[in-house]
Amino acid sequence: MEDTQIVSLYWERDEAAIRETETKYGNYLHKIAFNILNNTEDSRESVNDTYLAAWESIPPHRPNILSAYLAKLARRIAIDLFRYRTRDKRMASEYALSLTELEDCIPDGNTTEETVNGKLLADAIGIYLRLLPEATRTAFLGRYYFLDSVKEVAGYCGISESKCKSLLYRTRLGLKDYLQKEGYL
Repeated sequence: MEDTQIVSLYWERDEAAIRETETKYGNYLHKIAFNILNNTEDSRESVNDTYLAAWESIPPHRPNILSAYLAKLARRIAIDLFRYRTRDKRMASEYALSLTELEDCIPDGNTTEETVNGKLLADAIGIYLRLLPEATRTAFLGRYYFLDSVKEVAGYCGISESKCKSLLYRTRLGLKDYLQKEGYL
């Protein structure tokens, strides 16, 4: 079923929308959640919460790209669950590992000023990413947005793992330099 038809089902408040969403995007959403949570049961719970969030937010929203909209919901829900579940303990996951890799080039947001400038920082990162070659941008987003492992990113970018690690490292350094020039670091 096409995305526009699925969105129409949500607008009509037809429960078939959730079944169609699960059929078309269930594995995709589960992969996103699992990369963050590293736990099958928590991932399943997170994906189910994503379906509920989609049901509650469509309408009033009418997403143009349903997969991106669902991915955003799934990431937010999985990250919230990750934070809740790991408040007292650290759990290995692609989410935790990717945050560690980025901590040198992204401010931590602990001060009020940094919190207020969060949107501007996101915009600056978006500008930097648009300046990158498409293959580099794909690798960066795969690793740090979709939280794919380095091995997976290397696979769909058609490069070796070592080249992928090097590419991501150079991109992080470039991001750090760019953010320093823009006054964020």
